[in-house]
Amino acid sequence: MPKSRSGRALAAPQAEVDEPTADARRHRLAALLADMVPGARTIRVSQQQPGQNWPSPYARAYDAQGQLIALNRAQRVTVARWVIRAHPDVPWEETYDLDLAASTLRAAGGGR
Repeated sequence: MPKSRSGRALAAPQAEVDEPTADARRHRLAALLADMVPGARTIRVSQQQPGQNWPSPYARAYDAQGQLIALNRAQRVTVARWVIRAHPDVPWEETYDLDLAASTLRAAGGGR
């Protein structure tokens, strides 16, 4: 921090913090995920990877017709972690679908 002539440190000017609303953050997350997984319309997120007995963040992506989009392991884990962290109030014992067009999270109905 720069010092004044008197030897005392100058106070830093207060930066104006623009706190985005939760809705804006969720829209931004949906846009980032749509860029990360081109063609995806829905992201299905759970804490249980099929075939495993221990919890692990897991995501699957589906296009507008409901067809599965292949994700590599890094994408599956990263997408799941981002969605889980963006929705800390959700009980993650269940599986949820994130609609990327509407930026809404809802309980997954039925299995895919």
